[in-house]
Amino acid sequence: MKIVKHVRPPAGLSRLLYRLPLYMFRAHLGWVCGERIMRLHHLGRVSGEPRQAVLEVVEHDRADDSFVVASGWGPTAAWYQNVMHAPEVVIDVGWRTLPVTAIALDADEGADIFARYATRHRLVATFLLPRVMGFEVDGSEPDFREAGRHMPFVRFIPRSA
Repeated sequence: MKIVKHVRPPAGLSRLLYRLPLYMFRAHLGWVCGERIMRLHHLGRVSGEPRQAVLEVVEHDRADDSFVVASGWGPTAAWYQNVMHAPEVVIDVGWRTLPVTAIALDADEGADIFARYATRHRLVATFLLPRVMGFEVDGSEPDFREAGRHMPFVRFIPRSA
């Protein structure tokens, strides 16, 4: 894996396209995304104001009903910093709304998760995600594992309401 450059979050029309799923959730159409996309309700760490982000679910563990996401913009993403500051959050996924606790995963677990993700979503893992995140991968499992070590992953574990 080669780190190409630090990538900035989208702006302008690209930002609108990235936020399109958020508008779908606000229109009560989030169920269309199934369990591939989730909406995160969290609080701004500075403002204390309610915030929302729509994230791709990288993995769903049916045993404990937890959901894993990656911060594509790295550890400086606002949502990531917010949930690390106040991990008791709420997610909407499919037809469900779940109170959850956010837990940061270590680099080894991130490597395992991204390697599994890459086997299920080869095209996205090889061409789209690495370029968005500023990586170049050769498509091999060791390369995906190395890329996964450089991405912050968060597991959202359900808690009782």
